[in-house]
Amino acid sequence: MTGDIGAAAPSLIRASLSRTGKWAGSVAFVSGAVSDVLNPLGPFAAYIALVAAIAAAIIAVAIVLRLVLATKAMPALIFATSAAAIASGVYAVQQETNSQNGIIATLVPAVAGLQQSLGIVSEKVAKIEKTVTETQKTVEEVKKSTDTVAQKAEEIAAAEKQQTEQGAQTQKTVEAVKQSTDTVAQKAEEIASAQKQQTEQGTQTQKAVEAVKQTTDTLAAGQQQAAAQAEKLQATTEQIAASIDTIAKGFAALAAQGGAIADPKRPDEYYHNARVYELSGDMLNARRSYLAFANFDVDAVDPYTRFATLLRVQDGKAGAREVFGQLADKAKAPAIKLVHLEQFDDAQRLDKLNAFIAAHPDYAPAYFLLAQEFSEDRLGSQSLSDKRSEAEALTKFVSYEKEGGLLKYFVDQTQLADWLERSRSRLAAVGDVLDPQRFAPTLTPMRSNAGWTITISLPEAATGISWRLGESGPFTDTGLMAMNDQRTGKPMPNPSFELPDSTAATTIGIKYLDIRGRETGPFDIRFDPDSALQQGDKQILDQFWTSWIAFDSGGNHGLVYFTQMLSYRCAIKEVHYGLDGAAPDKEIKMPPCDKKDPYAIPYDYQPYFKVADSVKSMSVQVTYTDGTKSPVWEYKRQ
Repeated sequence: MTGDIGAAAPSLIRASLSRTGKWAGSVAFVSGAVSDVLNPLGPFAAYIALVAAIAAAIIAVAIVLRLVLATKAMPALIFATSAAAIASGVYAVQQETNSQNGIIATLVPAVAGLQQSLGIVSEKVAKIEKTVTETQKTVEEVKKSTDTVAQKAEEIAAAEKQQTEQGAQTQKTVEAVKQSTDTVAQKAEEIASAQKQQTEQGTQTQKAVEAVKQTTDTLAAGQQQAAAQAEKLQATTEQIAASIDTIAKGFAALAAQGGAIADPKRPDEYYHNARVYELSGDMLNARRSYLAFANFDVDAVDPYTRFATLLRVQDGKAGAREVFGQLADKAKAPAIKLVHLEQFDDAQRLDKLNAFIAAHPDYAPAYFLLAQEFSEDRLGSQSLSDKRSEAEALTKFVSYEKEGGLLKYFVDQTQLADWLERSRSRLAAVGDVLDPQRFAPTLTPMRSNAGWTITISLPEAATGISWRLGESGPFTDTGLMAMNDQRTGKPMPNPSFELPDSTAATTIGIKYLDIRGRETGPFDIRFDPDSALQQGDKQILDQFWTSWIAFDSGGNHGLVYFTQMLSYRCAIKEVHYGLDGAAPDKEIKMPPCDKKDPYAIPYDYQPYFKVADSVKSMSVQVTYTDGTKSPVWEYKRQ
């Protein structure tokens, strides 16, 4: 393949020279001439020769390796070769003739002039450098002059310093005079300051007086504003009451007529239609009428409670809660919000009701609904706490009846009458449950030779009882008995506990859990052993008075025994008797009470005395240690 290229090279070169030789040679010649003219700036002929030679070599290698087509690359090869040859020739002639300005400039003066015009920049640069040099010299000269001036200034300053030192004594004298003057001025300033302080204090006092006056005026204005707002609120309340009164009268008139209103427009007409449809069983139209009434945002309770009842029957409590939730979101009437919260369950409902009452403490119907939360109908069985809560709420509700305070909350007055009747009936049923003393636990101490048995009486059923001695310390549970309390369905708590006979007077605390597990108490009850012993013995003597006297007991004819009175003598101060209808003027002497062993009869005391066979009866009267006397009891001999 290389042989083919070598054989064809001469013909290819001749063809290329015929086509490109003229313009390639011309361009190469011009390049050489330009590089010769620019020689003063640099050896451009050498640069062109080197670049052209390298380009020619690269093109030749590419042609040989057939990296490019020879026919296309040959013109470039010829141009590069021509440029290299001409530039090399020009550079060689420049070196032989030592022509710094080029061959053409040497032969043609006009070209030399052109070169000089091209060198103007260099000349100007030289001139600038010269000017800078001259300026530097001038600066140095000025610096020398400045140094001379500075030296003269230092000499002058030294002279002035000497003059200043000479005038120092004079200055000190002047300062002493000035100090005396300042002292006088200071005293004057102190006097002026004191006067200014007095003036400022007077000003502050005046400001304080003005501030007090302003505060007084503000308070007076606030009181006037509050009074105005109260009057406005009262007027608004009266207007609302009058509006509901008008609606109530319209409703009553429509109820008397009967039948649904064909084209209702007023709230009383919608409420009337709702009741007519509801009673006739048309629940769909009743529901529509109730919703239309609610759109008037009337603050009356009974329409919404009846609507809620209808919704609970149709949609359940959740459905009623959803409907009233939507109404409450856009309504302002507290009645709608009150009935809405009634649709929640148990504890959540009670919490919301208490929150409503806290926000509206004078909203009377809320207290009736609160009472229902603790009622027997709602709970099934009530604890004492439930009864008290119910009674407190009902008492509050009924108290608003004075001066017609409940009328403004009801459109249908029959609903109000029903609520009042139910309230009075329940208050009568729970009785005086609000009296805390009446329903407090009581203790019944019973003494024996072994110690004290304390029996607890509670005002209600309990699921647990605990006690303690003193006013502080932990409580002790009495435990449970092996039987259920039918009232609670749970094991009955033990109603008693034991104390040693050495127990001194103290306070016994009692608390218990009611049927709902709520803790009640503690109740602190005073315990006096001496008093308890006397009261216990007196109770037994009063209860079993028929056993005070026994004629001829055990076959002992002619003897009268009084053993029972002797056993419970700690409650007895005196015993008198009379025979066969005579007044009880004879005394039976009793031995003293032995508090450590109160029921034991002294071994040297005879519990009897003799009577004649003719005695047919005996009358006895006991005077107790508390000062009371028993009836005169008569005992017949059998």
